[in-house]
Parts: sequence; structure tokens; C-alpha cells
Amino acid sequence: MTSIPQSFFSRPLVMVLLASFCGLLWGSSYPAIKQGYAMFDIARHDVASQMVFAGVRFAGAGLLLLVACLVAGWRLSLSRAGWLSVTGLGLSQTTLQYIFFYIGLANASGAKSSIMNATTAFFSVLLAHFIYHNDRLSGRRALGCAVGFAGVAAANFGPTLLQPDFTLAGEGSVTLAAFVVSAAMIYGKRLSQRINPVVMTAWQMSIGGAALWLVGWLGGGQMGHFTPASAALMLYLVLLSALAFGIWSALLKHNAVGKVSVFNFLVPVFGVALSAIFLGEDVFAWKNGVALVLVCWGIWLVTAERRPAASPVATHPPRCSAPVRAAVARR
Repeated sequence: MTSIPQSFFSRPLVMVLLASFCGLLWGSSYPAIKQGYAMFDIARHDVASQMVFAGVRFAGAGLLLLVACLVAGWRLSLSRAGWLSVTGLGLSQTTLQYIFFYIGLANASGAKSSIMNATTAFFSVLLAHFIYHNDRLSGRRALGCAVGFAGVAAANFGPTLLQPDFTLAGEGSVTLAAFVVSAAMIYGKRLSQRINPVVMTAWQMSIGGAALWLVGWLGGGQMGHFTPASAALMLYLVLLSALAFGIWSALLKHNAVGKVSVFNFLVPVFGVALSAIFLGEDVFAWKNGVALVLVCWGIWLVTAERRPAASPVATHPPRCSAPVRAAVARR
């Protein structure tokens, strides 16, 4: 089988189309998960069954990535220290994050969840400022975080300032999930320096997904009503995670990080639009429109590439916050 030439992913049109496709895939996960709850008859407060649902999805996606790694000829074995590190990453980046995320999505709309989850990019920038000495918070990034969080506030605007449209079980849980994955990605970034990032992600998703399933199963969770339609939806969610991560990793490898990461803003755009189409959610209220514009603008500010000044000498690749490089490679 012939491999795709590296220059293929570097072509401007290909990069734009594939990065946009990843945004579409990740954005579609919000209505797909909520549709899955309905198809598998999982109630809003049935946390155990939500964990089983999430576990099946991510364990399946992880196994699919492991098969892809085998086909690529990559080594899957890890050292003892590597296994411990990857297990810790899986329990945080997949298990803990998606406990909060799936609970939140069950108690909030798909549109608002996609907006709230976009705070991952802003949390990543803020955490990097305190952890990395060479990744300080610039004026541009600070403005991006302020604009983004202003958008989140707009999305939760209620009848009065004392009555916001916000619940801890819904929007609060999605935001907490965004913070957890931001912290976990910084840990994962360090691990990727000594472990193949695709192999690392495959194992952490498999381990984290299995833990999610076990937690749900021990709590009495189950997935009933298996039909061709519900099975097809679960297969789509599995393929979504594996395919989007593979494409995004290839784009980051063969293009400047800033050129790719700026397309993160499409995730909440597609999340809101697809929630309106498939869930019939009323997402065209003024507050949702304002929130979406501000959040997308904030993401663009913290991830957009800065053009280096013209110089006759060679320039370094554009710099982008390390955790932001993979800010959406976990849905």
C-alpha cells in the first residue's frame, strides 16, 4: 500500500479542507451524543449509563487507533514507567474529563455545551503561563482569554444578573471538563516527548475508556435498545474520535502549528449549527450569537499565527502555546 506523500498535507487547500473537516467532526459530537442518549434510552440523571456509553465510545476509538498503529508498523509496547504515565493520562484526560463532560451534556443544550467546552483553549493558555517559563501570557493572549470568557458569560446570561441561565450539573460540569483536559494535555505534552503521540493517545483512550465503562457498569449502568440506527451512531462516534485525531496530527506534523490551530474556532461554530439542525435547539437567540462570535474571536486571538518580520536571515517557525497545539484533539 502506497503512503500519502508528506507534501499532500502541506498543500494550502488540502490543509484548509482537512482542518475544517476536523472541526466539523468534533462539532458534530455534541448533537451525536445527545441523540445517542435518546436512542439508547439513557435518562438525564442516569450517570452510570452515561459512563457506560462514554466508555464504549472511547475504548472503541482507542482500539481502532491501536490497530492503525500496528498497520503503520509502530511499536506498541511501553516501559514500566511509560505504562504508569499513560495510565495516569488516560484516567485524567479520558476518564475524569468525560465523567464531567457527559454529565454536563446531559443537563445542557448541545449549543451551549459546544460554547462552554471551547474554554479549553483559554484554560490551556492560562495554565501554560504558570507552568512554562518560555510560554508567558502575552497581551494578545490575555485579550483572547478575556474576550472568550466574556462570550461564555454572554451564553449564560439570564433574566437578571442574579438569575443566570447556568447550572452546576450542566454548564458547570462542561466547564470543569474543559479545565481537566487542559491540565491533562500539559502532562500529555511532556509524555509525548518520549512516547509516540499517536501510540500514547491510543493507549490512554483505551485505558480511560475501559475505566469509564467499568465505573458505569459497577454503578448499574447499561445501554439498552441496540438497533441498527443506534449501533451506527456509536460506530460514528468511535470513528469520529480516531479519524479526527489522525488527520489533525498529520496536519500539525506537516504545517506550522499556528496555521492549523486557528481552525479550532470552527468547532463551536459547527457544534452550534449542527445542534440547531439535528436537535432542533433554538440557538439563534441574541445571546448565543454574541457568545459564539466572542468565543471564536477569543480562540483566534490565542491561536492565530503571528507573521514574523521580514528578514534576510532564516526565521524560526511560528510559536504557539504548546498545550493549545492539541486543544481539540480529545473529543
